[in-house]
Amino acid sequence: MNALQFSTAGWLSLLVFGSLSALALIAAALLLRDYFRIEARAAALEAKNEKLQDHIWELRESEDRYRSLIEGQDDLILRRDQAGRLTYANEAFVALAAVPREQLLGAEFQIPALETSDERQGDDGSRSYDQAIATEKGQRWISWLESPVRSARGETEIQAVGRDITDRREAEAALAAERAKAQAANEAKSRFLATVSHEIRTPLNGVLGMADLLMGTKIDPEQHTYVRAVKTSGEALLSIIDEILDFSKIEAGKLELSAEPFDLAALVEGAVELLAPRAQGKGIEIAGFVAANARRMVVGDAARLRQVLTNLAGNAVKFTDEGGVGVLVERDAAGRIAFSVSDTGVGIPADRLARIFEEFEQVDGSASSRHGGTGLGLTISRRLVAGMGGELTVTSEPGRGSVFAFSLDFEAADAGPDAASASPALSFAGMTALVVSRSPFEGPFMLRRLQELGVRAHGVTTTQSAVVRLNEGGFTPDLLVIDGAVGEDDARMVAALAKRCGVVRRLVLLSPFERRSFGPPSAAGFDGYLVKPVRARALASRLEPESEAAPAPIVADIGGAQPDAPKHAGPAAQGMRVLLAEDNDINALLATKLMQRMGASVDWAKNGREAVARFEGSLRAGERYDLVLMDVRMPELDGHEATRQVRELESRHGAARVRIVALTANAFEEDRGLALASGMDATVAKPLDPAALTRAIGLETLARTG
Repeated sequence: MNALQFSTAGWLSLLVFGSLSALALIAAALLLRDYFRIEARAAALEAKNEKLQDHIWELRESEDRYRSLIEGQDDLILRRDQAGRLTYANEAFVALAAVPREQLLGAEFQIPALETSDERQGDDGSRSYDQAIATEKGQRWISWLESPVRSARGETEIQAVGRDITDRREAEAALAAERAKAQAANEAKSRFLATVSHEIRTPLNGVLGMADLLMGTKIDPEQHTYVRAVKTSGEALLSIIDEILDFSKIEAGKLELSAEPFDLAALVEGAVELLAPRAQGKGIEIAGFVAANARRMVVGDAARLRQVLTNLAGNAVKFTDEGGVGVLVERDAAGRIAFSVSDTGVGIPADRLARIFEEFEQVDGSASSRHGGTGLGLTISRRLVAGMGGELTVTSEPGRGSVFAFSLDFEAADAGPDAASASPALSFAGMTALVVSRSPFEGPFMLRRLQELGVRAHGVTTTQSAVVRLNEGGFTPDLLVIDGAVGEDDARMVAALAKRCGVVRRLVLLSPFERRSFGPPSAAGFDGYLVKPVRARALASRLEPESEAAPAPIVADIGGAQPDAPKHAGPAAQGMRVLLAEDNDINALLATKLMQRMGASVDWAKNGREAVARFEGSLRAGERYDLVLMDVRMPELDGHEATRQVRELESRHGAARVRIVALTANAFEEDRGLALASGMDATVAKPLDPAALTRAIGLETLARTG
């Protein structure tokens, strides 16, 4: 081979070898790249695998914690599939079932139920109920809550969680038993009080009634004083009994309020007049004022409102030795009727003010207290006011008196204008008056009454000030009103001066006690007098021109101011035949005497059976009774059944319905309701009050129809 050939071949070989080496290098580089990629991916997969392993470990740890938590629960936890087979039960359920777990799972196992309550459905599809089950430890109560859940396989299962509420159930049962026992005790207390009320009122009826009868006989003044003391003590005892019974009814939730139309002004004035003798006997005044902006005719429970006002004003009189007591009624800013009872008495210490409405609390709770009482009056008043929709409050300062106040939202009794708003104000427009009074309430109330009547009234508190005003030039009032409490001599002097100054009408305010010692008002220079506490109607009538020639004042019966005045009209009962059914001899004697004084003849039956027989005999003889007074509690046949039999006799004989009045010593409203339901027409509570008996038997109606 020549050199040229060698050279060409050599270079070709080198070229081929170089190309192959380059390819090898490229392939090696590619393989190396893939290797590193695989290594990186393997490292990533290994890291991910480690993370997954950690996550699996955490899940297992969480599951173990959850399982241990579930297994350690006292609550019963289980799951069922749609077929009702157990797919899970915690250790508490296994222990309660007392069945091995392997036998429970996959079985439709139920713990036998002794009692199951009504189910309660939830908005989320859950349901709950209580179940009593029998266990080795006795009966247990389980409260179950069942709700749908998703299983690991994606299927819907029912998970039930049960909690042992045996202790709660037993506590509730014990509480219910105690409540029932308390209710039974409360009912027994009510029955006991009703019985005690009857048993106490029956002899008390005799005591008070006989005292009344005795005072109507010819006895000397000393004996009259003793009898009045007996009657006063009996009335005090009766008041205590009534307070205890009212409190018992309120506590038992049996106090019902009526809704009847009544005259608000007449009620307030009547309550004030009732307490006037007691106040005036202590040398203090009591006055009432119902503003013209307050509704006159309203709908409500008049008896309970009167009880509250009498209680508050009576307390005020009891704790007041100087000054007086004022009862004010007016419309407040909210349109409600506002009541306030103010006094100038001892006041209430700050440390007792917060407790004054509590049961058996008194302003002076010491053993040396001279005021007495049960301590229930304010408690009863507060609850009565609350029952009528108000709140009784008190403001007081020791030595400066107290003010008890409350507001009630009464409805008007009719759709027409209020009677109070139709006051005769225009009739006295332009009239002027001068009022002389140093009293804390009667004087200011008199000024307000006159101003509401259209009178331009001015007030002074001393006779010296009155003299100055009368001597002023240009002031000659049309009317002079002077309180007799300023003293008779001063009153006469001012009246004489007023007459010389041309005052055409001069009136003096006198209490019944002052009236007896004052003498004829005309002799003292007055045209007439008004009896304290003054009624608005009495004042208005005194301002009328025609009243100038009528010196006699308008005086209402104020419960003792005129003890000799008759309290009933005897002629209205003249000739009436009355059947009295009463088993108590003393009460029978009292009722008989009361009716005989009214002019009636009385036949006495000692029990209900005898009363029915006498009534039937009268129907057969054609000599019907005009009235039956029926005691409720009697032996052999009580008043209710006797009344029913009387009504049956009337129906059988075609006789007219006779009026039957129940005589009851039970003061509960339900007792009155039972009496009326049995066919009686009215009830009169013992002790018998002549005025109440007269109203109940309707003497005027009976006199016309008899």
